[in-house]
Amino acid sequence: MTAVSRVAIVGSGVAGTAAAILLAEGGVHVDVFEQKPDLSTLGSGITLQGNALRVFDRLGVWERVKEAGYTFDVLGLRAPGPDAQVIAQIPDAPTGGPEYPATLGMYRPDLARILADRATELGARIHYGTTVTSFTQDPDGVDVTLSDGSTGRYDVLIGADGLHSSIRKQLGIETEPQRTGMGIWRAFVPRPAEVTHTDLYYGGGVYIAGYCPTSDDMMYAYLVEPAQDRHLLSPEEGVEVMKELSRSYGGPWNEIRESLGEASRVNYTWFTKHVVPDAWNRGRVVIIGDAAHSCPPTIAQGAAQAAEDALVLSELLLSRDAIDQSLWDAFHARRLPRATQVVEASVQLGQWQIDHEQDADVPGLVRRIAMLVSEPA
Repeated sequence: MTAVSRVAIVGSGVAGTAAAILLAEGGVHVDVFEQKPDLSTLGSGITLQGNALRVFDRLGVWERVKEAGYTFDVLGLRAPGPDAQVIAQIPDAPTGGPEYPATLGMYRPDLARILADRATELGARIHYGTTVTSFTQDPDGVDVTLSDGSTGRYDVLIGADGLHSSIRKQLGIETEPQRTGMGIWRAFVPRPAEVTHTDLYYGGGVYIAGYCPTSDDMMYAYLVEPAQDRHLLSPEEGVEVMKELSRSYGGPWNEIRESLGEASRVNYTWFTKHVVPDAWNRGRVVIIGDAAHSCPPTIAQGAAQAAEDALVLSELLLSRDAIDQSLWDAFHARRLPRATQVVEASVQLGQWQIDHEQDADVPGLVRRIAMLVSEPA
């Protein structure tokens, strides 16, 4: 007999849907409560490293993800300027193991759809336009009150509700995401034929310019600048800003710049960092994914770490016959040190750019994290 028979999950992002898939597969009654009215997902593209792909295989969605995305095994470095000289092409570490590509890019809403479809196929119920407004707990379970006024009782409540997690706040956890000093412009654009992997351009008009193919036809492009308030800009103004910032970069950026327009879904967000430094649970309520930790996308590990949280938590809930302190201790021992190292490394890479650090051991830091995440969570 498993420790849980009924679980409520708040949030339908990677962490929430991954947990829903694994728990529903294990015979648990799962209700996912998502505040958004539908499956719509902000963003253009996402870069997934091999350790994320390894988890997606466990979720039973790897073939769908591979079909929807674009795989590659090298990382390119180019110089800013009109010639966009190729400085190096570096083999990317296959952190998921030799059976998976090192990296996959895909359209972020496609990933959301694949995960949600898999969860519902296995019997999980996703309730859109609904969230948990309050909860109380006792030694045997958690009583939740929903935004539609209804109530329910569950063995465990999982807060997978993102950076500004309501569940985290209701638990009284004071750790909040902090800005790192960088902001990122992203756009979804047609893929130039010469783009077959991610290229990064360091320096020039912004800290970092880059792109990642997401399919045979499309990719997302991004520019990382000093963080500033861009929220009052209209979509049309955002396109013009991105065009102007990209003028320091040649090569594929010439074609990217010409293709930027209304259909590019240009958006701007700040880089943030946080790790809840102690227990991620209070009793039978636990937070995972961006609710528990966030990092800049400098090592492309955000989704991977969220998926790993879900994998480890679900494994423990399904393999134990009681929800006790030993379960939570095992969860934190496997997740807190690993997530902390990833966050700290991601922040350090960005800080070296902010400080214009010339002697930083970027390859050494990236290699260390690749070795860490190559080991299964």
